[in-house]
Amino acid sequence: MDTLLNSQDYNQLRAFIVVAEQLSFSRAAHQLGVSPSALSQMVGNLEDQLGMRLLHRTTRNVSLTEVGETLFQRARIAALDMGGAMSQIKQSREQPTGTVRVHTFRSAARKYIHPILENFTRQYPEIVLDITLDDEVVDIVAARYDVALRIGEVIEKDMVAVRLGPELRQIAVATPEYLQRHGQPVHPRDLVNHRCIRWRWPGRSMPYAWEFFENDAWFSVTVGGPLIFSDKESALTATLKGIGIGFPIEDTITEHLNSGRLIPLLETWSAPFPGLFICYPGQRQMAPALRAFIDALRAGACMSK
Repeated sequence: MDTLLNSQDYNQLRAFIVVAEQLSFSRAAHQLGVSPSALSQMVGNLEDQLGMRLLHRTTRNVSLTEVGETLFQRARIAALDMGGAMSQIKQSREQPTGTVRVHTFRSAARKYIHPILENFTRQYPEIVLDITLDDEVVDIVAARYDVALRIGEVIEKDMVAVRLGPELRQIAVATPEYLQRHGQPVHPRDLVNHRCIRWRWPGRSMPYAWEFFENDAWFSVTVGGPLIFSDKESALTATLKGIGIGFPIEDTITEHLNSGRLIPLLETWSAPFPGLFICYPGQRQMAPALRAFIDALRAGACMSK
């Protein structure tokens, strides 16, 4: 049996509770912002629906019947519980609480999440950030994540996506020592004759084919080499040791380019692609804790530009 109240039942019961508290139709009507006659009609309709008298009425006094007293005590407790629940929800908007489950590429965590953590945890002590660092592209909804940070080209079309940073590009790089020993490629397809440090998307069996841009179109080159990693930091470390040519994101190696430890190659064919985004499922009402985290990320991203 469905025991949930419809809006009319709720309004009638609320009217009865206020009359029972005030033991006066005029005072209760003033509190509720209705006329005494309208209030009397609402209580009368409730009595008709229940088939029992709840109030004794005279021209001077209002008192509760035995049944009315029983209903008043139970209904008042329920109303207070409901009011407390609503108050708690409203309070959570002012001081967000709860857990936000985050899935993020490692590079996105280093650039956008790590810098905000100290201030965020101080400002929102009741929020728990459950952060998974993983370069695999997972189904956010199926894996029950609230939000993800990833590059634009791997965001599902039904996700809400908010840009965090500028476009990125990958560039082939090598140490001066490697180039002295093996020479320098003059076209991306020359890479098939070089030792390359390859990377594999987590969860996939084949290494990533390096992508370049020519004549208004992208093309890929399947490179070979002695090492395959599922972690880009490890691939960069091997590149810095002169083992082979790497293919990192340009803005992760700025200091190595500036110092001359790495030499950029094939830049003519290295075009930008969509950068890092926050993405999350579309929702009518966003949890305050999630909204606070997204706002903090966006504010931090603006400061880092």
